[in-house]
Amino acid sequence: MAQTNKEHTILTNLELSIQISLSGLSFCVLNSDTKTILDLKSKVFDIKKTPTELLDAVKHLFNTEDILKQSFKAINIIHVNDWATLVPKALFMEDALADYLKFNTKILKTDFITFDDIVTNDCVTVYVPFTNINNFIFDQFGSFTYKHYATILIEQLLIIEKHAGQPKVYVNIADTNFEIVAFNKGELLLYNTFEHQTKEDFIYYLLFTLEQLQLNPETIQLTLLGTINKEDQLYKIAYKYIRNVSFGNRMDTYNFVNKPTTNYSHFTLLKSL
Repeated sequence: MAQTNKEHTILTNLELSIQISLSGLSFCVLNSDTKTILDLKSKVFDIKKTPTELLDAVKHLFNTEDILKQSFKAINIIHVNDWATLVPKALFMEDALADYLKFNTKILKTDFITFDDIVTNDCVTVYVPFTNINNFIFDQFGSFTYKHYATILIEQLLIIEKHAGQPKVYVNIADTNFEIVAFNKGELLLYNTFEHQTKEDFIYYLLFTLEQLQLNPETIQLTLLGTINKEDQLYKIAYKYIRNVSFGNRMDTYNFVNKPTTNYSHFTLLKSL
């Protein structure tokens, strides 16, 4: 479909997803008619930004990327931060959002707190989004959807693990942080996020988590997602201490103008479409 005005033809079959964090951002544009990813880019910041600086980076993105100067039929924003926690639905009360976060996150009275339902696991992600980014997107485009990174990651891995008969641990790796998501026969055991600066940080948190969950490094299946490959120091140290290490698969059916180098990178970004 196309909509014409006096200046140019505006495509209305485009969907945009943007993943934002204080350490970097990424985006992709989907042509929903042809199931083609027209553009997929990411940027890692040299220095971790403040929320105000992050907004400047997002504005710069829209000012410099020609493909973002279009109309979109749908826009998805993915908030990546550690200002979040999971709450079982049976214990969840919408008027107690701040209480769930205050034990593991420094929050201000002025912070806006929201939540996502994870229907497949009957739990809720409670989190603080980047409100300034949401306001900017709304001002520019009107209505849009947003979720926390953890929600998409857990929902999609629960689908993959639905009929699994064995324990399994996923590690989703970015430049300065990683998430551990553990399952036992399709049931979620644990989700947590960690910062890492060295490979020793990485393996310490990973082995400590396995120990706490009483999962044996000799038998557990470890699946890696994100920015990692067999030449990466994080892969090498994981393979040194854990017997069964493999890479995941997004299992998407998109066509790509420029195909990603691996089928396990940009997992949450592409799964948000």
